[in-house]
Order: sequence, then C-alpha cells, then structure tokens
Amino acid sequence: MPHTFDLLVIGDANPDIVLGPLDAPLAFGQREQLVDTGLLTLGGSAAIMACGAARLGLKVAFAGRVGNDDAGRFVRTALDARGVNTDALRVDRGLPTPLTVVVTRGDGDRTILTSPGTLSATGPDDIPEALLTSSRHVHAASYFLLPELADALPELLATARAQGATTSLDTNDDPSGEWAPGRIDATLAVTDFLLPNAQEALALASAAASPDAAGSLATADSLEAAAGTLAALGPRVVVKNGADGALVHDGRTLLRAPAIPARPLDTVGAGDSFDAGFIAAFLRGLSIAEALAFAAACGALSTRAHGGTAAQPTWDEARTALARNGKNL
Repeated sequence: MPHTFDLLVIGDANPDIVLGPLDAPLAFGQREQLVDTGLLTLGGSAAIMACGAARLGLKVAFAGRVGNDDAGRFVRTALDARGVNTDALRVDRGLPTPLTVVVTRGDGDRTILTSPGTLSATGPDDIPEALLTSSRHVHAASYFLLPELADALPELLATARAQGATTSLDTNDDPSGEWAPGRIDATLAVTDFLLPNAQEALALASAAASPDAAGSLATADSLEAAAGTLAALGPRVVVKNGADGALVHDGRTLLRAPAIPARPLDTVGAGDSFDAGFIAAFLRGLSIAEALAFAAACGALSTRAHGGTAAQPTWDEARTALARNGKNL
C-alpha cells in the first residue's frame, strides 16, 4: 500500500502554560510570586514532536483526543497552523482537553503539573487503522499518561510494522514512579526506536532489570548500561542527555553525538524536537550516527525561544548549525 503520510504521531496534545524562571521554591499560603515570562502555547509531547517533524518537511498526521472546549479548539488550530493533519483528532463530548502548567527555573529544571482530561479515555479506537497502514513511520508519546492507549500499543505498532512502517516511542515521565515493570516489554518488542532522556532511560532500565542489576543502574555513570539493558528488549535506544549530547545503543554497538553549543531560553519540548529531528533524518535515509547528530542540533535549536514549538528549526537551519560546529551531512 502506498504511504499517504511520512509520519503518524499518536498521543497527547494540550495547551501548555509556561511560567518562569522561578528562582525560589513554589510558595503556598496564598502567596503570589512574579516571574519574567508567561506563555500560552501548544503542548503535549506528541503534539510538539508532530510540529517539529512538519517543520522539518515531513508530511505528518496526528491522532488523539481533545475535549469539546476552547482548549481543544486551540490545540487543533495550533496543529493545523503548523502543517499537521488533524483529521484524526477526535473530540470528546464528556471530558475536557488536558491542560499543563510548566514552571521553569533559571538552572533549566522545571516542574510540570498536568490535568489529564481526555488522556485517560484515549484508546485504540482513536487511531484509525487506515493511518496506521498508510504511514511510513508511527511515533507514540507519553506512554504513562495514556493507560488505555498504552495497553493497545503492541497491537497498534505491530499493525503498522506489518505494512512496512517503522515505529518509535518516547515514554516521557511516569507520574506514578513505577515505570511499568514487565508491562512495557510487549510494546518495546515492536518498537524500532525508544527515545527516552537520561533520567527516563535509567528508570526504565531499573524497572526492566532484575533487583540485583537494578541497583547498578542508579547513576548517570551507568547510562550506557541502561541503554544496553533496554536495547536487549528489542528497540534501538536513543538517549537524550542535554548538554552531554546523546547516544544510541543497538544492543551491540554504542554511538555518541555531542551537543551543539546553546544558550537556552527555555528547554520545554527540546526532547520532542530531538525526536522529530531523529525520525526526520532517519526517514531521509541518513545513517544512525548522522541522525543522532542532526537530532541533537534540532533539540538545541528549539531552546532559542519560550515554549516547545516557537523555535523548532527547519531542515536547512539544523544542517547549518551542524556545519557551523564542524559536522556536515
């Protein structure tokens, strides 16, 4: 079957309210604190990744669920404006659109508060089979925020693969702190690329390992070991590690790419822009090493403005940034 879309992204889409930087602890007791910037923008790991991929020239479709409210209409308008097809963005008449507040700090850290809304009800019926079978690549995000969809991912991704698609997953954080030991294995078995950040990779690997092995995966020094543990479950593991660059492990070989210099205004969504860069480069036929370097550039460039989508680079912008740092694709 011919492919209609380069990329189908499934998962979360919501407004983000980004505030910061806050250089003191959050104060309760009805205290009011002032920050330099506040922004209402498109959020959700899946939505930001979809926009980044469209910005890089891919033909992108999005599947998920929003509420019948102003927030849902905001999400659809924002995706449409960035060239993402939203025909499969379903409207839920009973639940509200998710909403996230991100409070950033000057050191680049942040806290994230999310009201899940439709995320709890998003499931396999929201993902049209016609899109699964007519897309070159299928990417899923925010595994732990979408329990019904997470349970269905093994079958959904297997369906896409049966039609020649490649697949990827960015789990993002697990608010429960449990990291689904054993439950996520079936999904990883049909995932070509797992795209965690360093903290997520360590947590996922600790959950996947035996109790004795888990203790040895507790520090950043063992990030290579964590990637190897996860790669043994099936996917190539592509780990984002901020200023320390990125690495990819296929179970045998480890490759690294340095970060490109950046003075970030806001790191919200940088990992999702990295994901978009890696998949776009892979689909263009670049080698895994080249895709890793290109993704690192996309993640760094996305931090030039506040919010997850405002500074996502074009293909030429990312290539120019790499060339400026001695890497030509």
